[in-house]
Amino acid sequence: MAGGADPSARQLDQTPTWAVALVCAVIVLISILLEEVLHTIGEWFEKRNKKALFEALEKIKGELMVLGFISLLLTFGQNYISAICIPAKYADTMLPCPLKKKLHKEPAGHLPAPKGEDAEHHRRLLLWDDRRFLAADSQAKGCKHGYEPLISVNGLHQLHIFIFFLAVFHVIYSAITMMLGRLKIRGWKYWERETVHDSHNEPSRFRLTHETSFVRAHSNFWTKTPILFYFVCFFHQFLRSVRKADYLTMRHGFVSVHLAPGSKFDFQKYIKRSLEDDFKVVVGISPLLWSSAVIYLLLNVDGWQAMFWISIMPLVVTLAVGTKLQAIITRMAVEIQEKHAVVQGIPLVQVSDRYFWFSKPRLVLYLIHLTLFQNAFEITYFFWIWYEFGLHSCFNENFRLQLVRVALGVGVQFLCSYITLPLYSLVTQMGSTMKKSIFDEQTSKALMSWHKNAKKKHDGSSHASPHGHGKNGAGH
Repeated sequence: MAGGADPSARQLDQTPTWAVALVCAVIVLISILLEEVLHTIGEWFEKRNKKALFEALEKIKGELMVLGFISLLLTFGQNYISAICIPAKYADTMLPCPLKKKLHKEPAGHLPAPKGEDAEHHRRLLLWDDRRFLAADSQAKGCKHGYEPLISVNGLHQLHIFIFFLAVFHVIYSAITMMLGRLKIRGWKYWERETVHDSHNEPSRFRLTHETSFVRAHSNFWTKTPILFYFVCFFHQFLRSVRKADYLTMRHGFVSVHLAPGSKFDFQKYIKRSLEDDFKVVVGISPLLWSSAVIYLLLNVDGWQAMFWISIMPLVVTLAVGTKLQAIITRMAVEIQEKHAVVQGIPLVQVSDRYFWFSKPRLVLYLIHLTLFQNAFEITYFFWIWYEFGLHSCFNENFRLQLVRVALGVGVQFLCSYITLPLYSLVTQMGSTMKKSIFDEQTSKALMSWHKNAKKKHDGSSHASPHGHGKNGAGH
């Protein structure tokens, strides 16, 4: 019999077969329905040629399998884990809640009886501590005097529930992230249609660079002072993270550099596919992220207030990344203005990786990935505490602070999914390379051939006419 189990409870050999069969049938039926739903979604992605989303779905399946395997290991090893005994002095260190002995060290007559909501909170706290104390006492029967189990069977059961919450909320957060990102990019479709059906949106006359819409929107006195520069970029991400002039200018720069100038290319669809390719990275849980989750659980010690500072990290990183992406757009506009050149139509931006931190655009995506995981883990942890120990348990002694943390988590989820991630998918196209992986094989080969022929044609015209390159440059 597992330690801590109720001796009067029926074992499986004394349980009716119809009860066992009914429970197994329900569990199997739910599992099959879930598998069919995921399989149907995967077939729909394949039919719509959503290769990146299909790979993301497979990655989610893999993460669910890892969580299921962890749960299986806990189930199989719970008796062995609960049989590991440690000295009681170590068992009473780094607790997430106050130790029971600290709660009862004052006589009852010396303390005023709490009233109202405080009384209810006090009662819940004592009930939870009594349950923990009794469970630990029952488990200690297998350990010698002065020792306690490493984790009780009841504690392992609570870990099972936590893993279930992780699996469910991981799927929910992944769906919300993709839905908000696609919703944001869908608004750019109208700008893309204007470039296809109306080629005269931007005046085709020759103008100075500071007269173009893109430069006028980002050039002002504040661009000359570094502090004001980043201060304004910080607030730009909340107001209008992507303007029409920004989209059209970056589209023009991408097509001119990677394809042929003036080519009819659905840039909005390309950005949407790029978002799906980035989403494939975001839904994964790497060993580094698992390590951060373990550190999160380790530092949740009563009195340390570490959870408050850890909860701020996703917000800080999201705001820093959003500010950096806005600064890249503004920097491109400032560099165009500094040239004091004459352009025709939309100005040509300089496409380069040097705009990004350490010249690595992928680093920004990894920061977004880390932020989304930490934020989702923290919110999942809150709901698990609510389910397992109650809303006003000792984990949430400062309840208002917990509400602020949850509100920040929801805000970060929206900000990162609806603004930062789509903005990254757009701005990262200003890097030195093009994502050929988001196209199907046939389209990718056609683009490579198109790019190679355009480059040969451009090189040939340059060799034929030494002054031809300068004339073309003025045309841009």
